[in-house]
Amino acid sequence: MDPQTQRPFPLAMATEDQHVRVVSLRAGHSLDRRLTEMGINVGVDLCVVQRQGGSLVVARQGPRIAIGAGISMKVMVVAF
Repeated sequence: MDPQTQRPFPLAMATEDQHVRVVSLRAGHSLDRRLTEMGINVGVDLCVVQRQGGSLVVARQGPRIAIGAGISMKVMVVAF
């Protein structure tokens, strides 16, 4: 299915080993900047490596990034 036609959902809802694409960040200016500095910005492809509650470990072309439950609810993604 084309990621353009899918309905976005929070990164926190992604399952382990699922590949997703970031479509928007619903965060304030400071958090938006912090996510961008970590390499999580609109258009980036991520793979959910590990889930523990709402907290996630995601991989972005190799490097792994741990994201807390609150932040993962603010990152909107689509599966691909």
